[in-house]
Amino acid sequence: MSRNDPAGTLARLLNGHTGKQSGGIHVAAICRVLSFDSSTCRATVQPLIRSGKDDPAPITNVPAVGHRYSVNNGAEQVYKPVLHTGDVVLVVYADQEIKNGLAGQVASPDSLRQHDKNDAVIIGIFPGSL
Repeated sequence: MSRNDPAGTLARLLNGHTGKQSGGIHVAAICRVLSFDSSTCRATVQPLIRSGKDDPAPITNVPAVGHRYSVNNGAEQVYKPVLHTGDVVLVVYADQEIKNGLAGQVASPDSLRQHDKNDAVIIGIFPGSL
């Protein structure tokens, strides 16, 4: 007599569902810079980790974060990113669409997307590329 374990069956069902759902959630990725426009501080990057059989598609128009520091006894200095083709960078994906917030004002998003590759931001360069 075989006995089905209802808890085991439910666990397998939920794990399968969760795996499919989380496949569309992106948090961060290691990427290679394919091109960089220094006038707009935006890049095209290639994710370097495959999640399937094919290479991941490049991500275009990705803003790179700059910095503003107080240096030399309070003098303000702005540092814009300089990225070179081939640099390995860390890209994070915003919780919500970022386009309308980039102007510096509170705004509603145009879509309901979350953790989407269209909302990627380059936050830094890995040491091997410096």
